[in-house]
Amino acid sequence: MNFKALGQRSIAPTKELETFSAPAGITLIKFECTELTSFCPVTGQPDFSNVVITYNPKEKCLESKSLKLYLWSFREEHIFGEGLAAQIARDIFDAVEPSWIEVALTQNVRGGTQLTATARLER
Repeated sequence: MNFKALGQRSIAPTKELETFSAPAGITLIKFECTELTSFCPVTGQPDFSNVVITYNPKEKCLESKSLKLYLWSFREEHIFGEGLAAQIARDIFDAVEPSWIEVALTQNVRGGTQLTATARLER
């Protein structure tokens, strides 16, 4: 396997998601990230979010360091939480080609309101 991120010093985010062959018997994969950041596209205020990514692999698994660098790439983006959940789901769905994927994004409370947006895609 020739990974671009894994085993290398990473100093910048990337949109590239790397995969590897799924081992036999793996039916569910779940990633949780508590440090996802982006900006509100209207106010410019920072949004801090938790994201839970769950999918049913078919032939490929997502390499975790490339996921970390991918999530880092949103740090300077201006995007609503709903759009962010949908974008993450679509990008991983396209890269891994799972049976299904669900991405649940929960923004930290701001102005007394908390947002949770869930995107689900299926084949």
